[in-house]
Amino acid sequence: MTKAGVGALGVVLLSILVVLAVSSWAQRPVTATASVQPIAFPHNVHVQQYKMDCQYCHSDARRSEYAGLPSVERCLGCHKITAADRPEIQKLAEYAAKQEPIPWVRVFKVPEFTYFPHKAHVRAEVACQTCHGPVETMTTAAAAGAGPQLTDDVLRLAGFRPAPPPLSMGWCLDCHREQNAARGTAAPLDCVACHH
Repeated sequence: MTKAGVGALGVVLLSILVVLAVSSWAQRPVTATASVQPIAFPHNVHVQQYKMDCQYCHSDARRSEYAGLPSVERCLGCHKITAADRPEIQKLAEYAAKQEPIPWVRVFKVPEFTYFPHKAHVRAEVACQTCHGPVETMTTAAAAGAGPQLTDDVLRLAGFRPAPPPLSMGWCLDCHREQNAARGTAAPLDCVACHH
């Protein structure tokens, strides 16, 4: 093979490597961003000040794949009286008067090909904050650092193994391994547990 042929082969291989790196970076394993909600719900007030458990509002978490969101009626259980004069609570009353659910904007979403049962994690006593971050300190639920980071891909290309981003497959598997080792649990490590 001539020098020109070796050089051309090197350029082709380098191009393939760059395309693979960029395409893997562009595929987001999970979406978790701050969003504008129809009602400004201060998690920090409800959890820190009033000591409300996550499952009071997200009651489906203990029995379903989805954590669920509170109904207008659940919110008005307290807010018919408490803070009824505040603008955000008046919005809540408007949804109740129209008999409409609150159109909450989804914050956490795993890919469609992934099965994530909240109930298994609740039953295993995994704290909500393990996956969702310190929600009790947030005014708007969001997860920092979710999804791929270009710097992580550069580190991988250089031969390093950075920690996987929150709510990615690698992050979940690391957590399962840690729980199995530390607590003697049987958190699944096989593919079909989450992909079926």
